Amino acid sequence: MSGAVGEHVVEARTHGRFLVRAPQGEAAGILVGFHGQGENAALHLAELEAIPGLEGWARVAVDALHAFYDRRGERVLRSWMTRDLREAAIADNVAYVDAVLDRLRGLIGRHLPVALLGFSQGASMAWRAALLGRHEVAAVIALAGDVPPELRPESAGQPSQPPRALIAHGDADSWYDAERLAADLARLAPFGIRPVALTFPGGHEWTEPFRAAVTARLSGLD
Repeated sequence: MSGAVGEHVVEARTHGRFLVRAPQGEAAGILVGFHGQGENAALHLAELEAIPGLEGWARVAVDALHAFYDRRGERVLRSWMTRDLREAAIADNVAYVDAVLDRLRGLIGRHLPVALLGFSQGASMAWRAALLGRHEVAAVIALAGDVPPELRPESAGQPSQPPRALIAHGDADSWYDAERLAADLARLAPFGIRPVALTFPGGHEWTEPFRAAVTARLSGLD
């Protein structure tokens, strides 16, 4: 009879990448975006650049740490995490985003407002970075993605004031539907966060009504 199998976890160093579209003129703020499952920073940056009225903001797209090829092997896509080694992956990702924000504040400005925007799986990363990370953020925008279940007021940091927030989804989105949105609004209440909720015509996607809502929500932060 063979011996028992033991599982052991070790920390391993890796590297991540982020893309920056510099602001026009003097920087007014830093918008940091987190892409969805099976996307990458280049795809996400194109969506951030399509948001009107933010020419004075640096727009940043962060690549998730876990890479894989698409089915044809032509493109490298990325994922933030799976259920495997979940707690360790959360800690790794939060530390990674903290390091990204350290670098960005040094490059662009230490006293500028920071807003986090996540799409789908990236929405959960935006909430984790805002509530578990070292950097205080001025706004969190979540498109078609939920507040992760491990976030609780007692485990989160205590910002000087709750971030301004927007939660949005399409009325035809079968994954992030009205029930999920309502549940997230209730889950954020104990944090003192009162998001604007937007339901737009469409599915699991970016739309012009959403982009206009982002512009409105970030107005006044610069």
